[in-house]
Amino acid sequence: MHLQTRMVMTLNAKEIFTASMVLFAVIDIVGNIPIVISLRKKAGHIHSEKASIIAAVVMTVFLFLGESILNLIGINVNEFAVAGAFILFFIALEMILGITLFKDDGSSPDVASIFPLAFPMLAGPGSLTTLLSLRAEYALENVIVAIIINIIVIYIVLKTSARLQRFLGKNGIAIIQKVFGVILLAIAVKLFTSNIQELFT
Repeated sequence: MHLQTRMVMTLNAKEIFTASMVLFAVIDIVGNIPIVISLRKKAGHIHSEKASIIAAVVMTVFLFLGESILNLIGINVNEFAVAGAFILFFIALEMILGITLFKDDGSSPDVASIFPLAFPMLAGPGSLTTLLSLRAEYALENVIVAIIINIIVIYIVLKTSARLQRFLGKNGIAIIQKVFGVILLAIAVKLFTSNIQELFT
């Protein structure tokens, strides 16, 4: 009973909101709608539930064990963040320039739902690095709630991506793709510059 009271007391609406918005911007599920639609066309179908659950599991496990795992293989958080920045940078270039940098391997729905959708698109280096930063700044339970909120949003977007495609139209999707591509590029640059400085200091 005392533990439950303590858990409720440490939940903070402001922290949950801020952490949720930061994760939402980094995951950028709305900006990834064109990529989701493209994956759906290539694979024939995407398992929204599977992709959402795997992304949630990866993010939650990394929230608890991420730093320990990185230390075990001799990589610090800053090095991981720089690597994540490069991946986000190239994904952003794809979105802005309309080019294909990542090879299409003709994945099946099962494979496509896990890779590249659940990882690294949803639970990628950018979001995983962000989780480590959020844990250092906010209470653990608030970050967990933020993950749950984002997973619910991700599931809804994945489930309704076909309808969103029809609603937005080709031009609407192209505009969203380029706008969020620029935002993602800015996040990649910020992630790179803030962490590259730490590596040299």
